[in-house]
Amino acid sequence: MDGTREDRADAMFHALADRTRRDILRRVLAGEHSVSALAASYDMSFAAVQKHVAVLERAGLLTKRRSGREQLASGDVEAVRSVTSMLAELEDIWRGRIDRIDTFLQGDRPCPSPPSPPTPTP
Repeated sequence: MDGTREDRADAMFHALADRTRRDILRRVLAGEHSVSALAASYDMSFAAVQKHVAVLERAGLLTKRRSGREQLASGDVEAVRSVTSMLAELEDIWRGRIDRIDTFLQGDRPCPSPPSPPTPTP
């Protein structure tokens, strides 16, 4: 993976690491919400919710647009799919490792030979 893709993955997983941000993302994936309406749903300040929304926006998981005096937030389904794709790649790697271990343990492959003892020198 290139650095840019890795940086984006870091930003996405950082954004998703917080319970409130995951909840905000669920809400905006279901439909567009104003930031003020989102803030009313949480027992925290409007500024705190704005910060959570900003983290999700920087990660590319949601977009904001202005409508009059309101900022409206929408979830980016394609970005969420890319997170799913990254997780699927990691799962494939681990499943492959587990399959190789299972095959090895079932005896379908010969065990590696232990090293031969050193030959004595005369």
